[in-house]
Amino acid sequence: MKKIHTHGGDVYRHPGVLDFSSNCNPYGTPEGVKKAAADALEIVCHYPDVTCEKLRRALEEEEQIPAEQIICGNGAADLIFGLVLAKKPKKALLLAPGFAEYEQALESVGCEIKYYYLEEDMNFAPEEGVLEAITQELDMMFFCNPNNPTGTLSEISYVKKIAEKCRDCGVFLVLDECFNDFVDQPQMYTMKPFLKDYPNLFLIKAFTKKYAMAGIRLGYGLCASSDTLEAMDSVMQPWNVSVIAQEAGIAALKEKEYVKISIKKLQEEREFLLWNLKKMPLKLYDSRANYIFFKGPENLGEDCLARGIYIRDCSNYEGLTRGYYRIAVRTREENQRLLSVFFTILQEREERR
Repeated sequence: MKKIHTHGGDVYRHPGVLDFSSNCNPYGTPEGVKKAAADALEIVCHYPDVTCEKLRRALEEEEQIPAEQIICGNGAADLIFGLVLAKKPKKALLLAPGFAEYEQALESVGCEIKYYYLEEDMNFAPEEGVLEAITQELDMMFFCNPNNPTGTLSEISYVKKIAEKCRDCGVFLVLDECFNDFVDQPQMYTMKPFLKDYPNLFLIKAFTKKYAMAGIRLGYGLCASSDTLEAMDSVMQPWNVSVIAQEAGIAALKEKEYVKISIKKLQEEREFLLWNLKKMPLKLYDSRANYIFFKGPENLGEDCLARGIYIRDCSNYEGLTRGYYRIAVRTREENQRLLSVFFTILQEREERR
């Protein structure tokens, strides 16, 4: 049976729940972003700037990457689909488990997908075998760092080996760094400084998680290849980034204090959650982002939902089965509520044995 692509954050089918299934910043969309989005309603009678010039200039300052090497989209998914449509790969390599949009985008152009299955015994961490799987028969490879849903983080030396192997084999590498902002010392794990060395590299980032802007839909890509960016422009829809999204993005980049404080809190809360979860009969993996990946009872998700807690069932990821879950790191009060529900469910299971 074909795998069904579902995602976390479906609060529309689960109203009123405490949502741990989506990995957005739990401290909420910054007030400055909300105001900018609201103020932008005054100019929605006009088409958006098709080049996103002001936004790209703001990103140039933020990322220290020339604006000419930046492309904006209606969320990271828009860029993934646009890039695949522009490149039209015949065969691509995906690590499993991995983000579902890679597979969906590749399938949309009839691309053959080769999976490299990460091993549970290795905590689902990529290893040297991945490098061996990169061959000249491939056209494209997707790599997510830290990985979604596992949260495993690869050293930059390892990612550079992948980039070099892809370059040597003529494989276009799509590197997803959407969760890089949440790791300790993110500058140590980004390939941004090496873009000019790898014209076959496209780096994906988004406003979605860090600024809690999932509903606005705003992502961007970094690439040193002007040919790649021009090819994407030629196939992506014009005006794909709304006036509201562009203004909200510009405002978000000014929220330095919000980012500094909220990410520090999230790192502390991740340690709090991990310390408490280790006391429970769950198998935890080395998640280094703003979410935790683990294995537990097969019906844990349903039991949590019955108690008003929504966690991400990861059984629909390629390479995973029932019993694998991902939870977002949220505020202390919310995390304590989750832990209390987990403790109750697991205790009741033990008493029924």
